[in-house]
Order: sequence, then C-alpha cells, then structure tokens
Amino acid sequence: MTSIASAPATRTVAPAPPPAGKKTKGGLALTVVLAAAAVFWISPLALLVVTAVRPLADFIGNGPLSWPSAFTWENFAGAWDIGNFATTYGNSALLLILKVPLGVLISAMLGFALAKLRMKFRRTVMFTVFLGLTIPIYITIVPVFIMMKTAGATDSVLGLIGPYLAFGIPFEVLVLQSFFRQLPDEIVEAARVDGAGDWRIFWRIVLPLSAPALVTVLILDAVATWNEFLFALILLNSDANKTLPVGLLNFQGQFSNNNTGLAAGILIAVVPILIAYTLLQRWIVAGLTAGATKG
Repeated sequence: MTSIASAPATRTVAPAPPPAGKKTKGGLALTVVLAAAAVFWISPLALLVVTAVRPLADFIGNGPLSWPSAFTWENFAGAWDIGNFATTYGNSALLLILKVPLGVLISAMLGFALAKLRMKFRRTVMFTVFLGLTIPIYITIVPVFIMMKTAGATDSVLGLIGPYLAFGIPFEVLVLQSFFRQLPDEIVEAARVDGAGDWRIFWRIVLPLSAPALVTVLILDAVATWNEFLFALILLNSDANKTLPVGLLNFQGQFSNNNTGLAAGILIAVVPILIAYTLLQRWIVAGLTAGATKG
C-alpha cells in the first residue's frame, strides 16, 4: 500500500507590532490634542459657572476673565425672581411631558410602517416626511402664526404642541425608521405566522427591541422642546404662559448690566439638560449609531 504523507500544516505568522516608542508617542500626542479640545469645548460652560457665582461689582471691576475675589449664591435667588422661573419652569415641564412622548409615539408608528409594512406610496410618504427636514423654521413663522391665530391657539402652552410636532417628527422618523430597518425581517414574519397582527408586532416586538433608538430620540426631542425659543416667542404673549427660554428675556432692559444674574439664570435653565446629557449620553451615542451599520 502506498502511504500518503500529509501536507505540513501552514503556520500563520502574525505581523510584528509597531515599535513601542512610536506607539506611545502617537498615543501621547493624540491625548494632548483631545485634552486641549476638551478644555476649549468646556471653557464657555466654565466661564458661565464662574460668572454666576461672583458678585456683580467684582465682575465689573476685574473683568469677566479674572478669577473671582469672592463667591456668592445671591445671584441665583435674584435670577429666579427676575426670570419668573417658578412659572416658566412649570410651563416648559408641562410642554415636555405632553409633547415629547406623543411625538416619539407618532414617529415610532410612522417609522415602523415605512420600514416594515408593505404599503402603497411608501416612498412618496417617506419623501414627504423627510422634506420637512429641509424647510427652515424661519420661513414658516408668518403662516404658522396666522394658522394658530385663526384656530384660537395663540398665547397657549398647549397650542405650541402642534408646531413642535410638525418640526420634530421628520428627524425622529429618520432615526427610527433607519433603526427599524436593521431589525431582522424573520422576527416579524415569525410573529405573523404565529397570528400576531401589525399592532401586536409593533407593541410587543419592535418597541422592546428598539429601546436605544427610542431613548435617543426621546432625549433629543426633550432637549429641543426645552430649548425652543422662536415659536414660543411669537405665539405666547402673557407672562403666565411663557416658557423657560422666553423667560430669559426678562433680563433685558433695566437688567442688561446684570451679567452675573443673567449667567445665573442661564445656568438655572440649562441644568436639567446638562444632567440629562451627563446621565444618558451613552444612550444617545448607542441610538444614533445602532442603525448606521447592518449586522
């Protein structure tokens, strides 16, 4: 019998790692650049905090870039009264609670329909929705004001919900339908074979699997709603209905030289946003990048 010699096993040689000195040098340079960028990025917030906790006389006498000679919390108490934050905080919170979940729900249903359902004119509907992303908000001020005045919805916190939804839904649909498209079709088809309808698939399967994207659009929509200024300024008149950004206008006029009070007011207004971004930043990044790759 003829013996067949087995072929020698091939051994893969891993490429040699780069020299340790070059790798350390490149990593150190990148660290320095990123640290400098971080300091530059955080400097406006740091200056805002320092200005908010220093006396006005010290700010005027020594300049805004100097280190305070004393610290005080009185600016926050004065800013709370000047900005009428007791009222504006409540109005913005009410708008946030009512509008943001409604907008995310509508966007999720529309995104699911565009991504997973077989429907006529799907491309036309998608194009129409995404067309809203290209319309500048400034050119809609007069038409929206006329429509809201005709409907009797001006000077009302609840009246802001309609315009906010109209300009918030296109971006939310863009993010959500992109995420929904990456969900395996086999899961949806298996649910249909088991007798589940579209509504049950949406509530019991799609939404639980889409938690990162839903939290992302929820946070981004909440931030946009909390900071929205233009429509609130145009549509709201009375002090009892003003939102938080419009309340900051109270620092104009006789309070124009109260720079420390204005800094304290701005800090009061942005604290919830800073807390939200600090605690939920990983959800924002995960949700925005989840639909970027297919896997």
